[in-house]
Amino acid sequence: MSLPSPVQIKEANAHLAAVHRRVSELERRLQAAENTVREQAESLIRKDEQLRAATQEIAQAKEREIGYLHEKLCKSEETIQKFQSLVKERDALILQLRHRCHLLDNICKSRPLLDSMLSHMAEAERLGPVAGGLGEAAMSLSLTDGESNCSPDRITNHKDFSLSEDDMDDQDLDETMFGTTV
Repeated sequence: MSLPSPVQIKEANAHLAAVHRRVSELERRLQAAENTVREQAESLIRKDEQLRAATQEIAQAKEREIGYLHEKLCKSEETIQKFQSLVKERDALILQLRHRCHLLDNICKSRPLLDSMLSHMAEAERLGPVAGGLGEAAMSLSLTDGESNCSPDRITNHKDFSLSEDDMDDQDLDETMFGTTV
């Protein structure tokens, strides 16, 4: 084997030095790339943690909002139930008042008949008792003539007529005023 010449050794050394420099350069670039990748990975991990925290915060806010809205819905449903029961009570009251109004209308319609009857009773009071057998014939005539307010055609819906306490007091007054001899 022959020994390499000094020029070849020099060229080989220069080549090895160039390869060494290239390897060092590549190792430096590799180290820089690894540092960049590591920094990017750490940055991505931090961003991921931030996004997870933000997502968790949004989820908690959503749950709080859902709870608040559920509570508000329950209160609204309770209020609706109260209003519905109030409406039912008012409807019942309206029905009662309509019935009373109907009764008052009937009383007002019957008032002229009652006034007429009271005036006839007052007139009968003023006339006094009837004498002898003539009174029976006159009485039977007056009960059957067409002018009587007591005829079945003139009496209207007496079932709907009821006296209030004030009317009862007035009736007592009328009885003392007109008497009960008719």
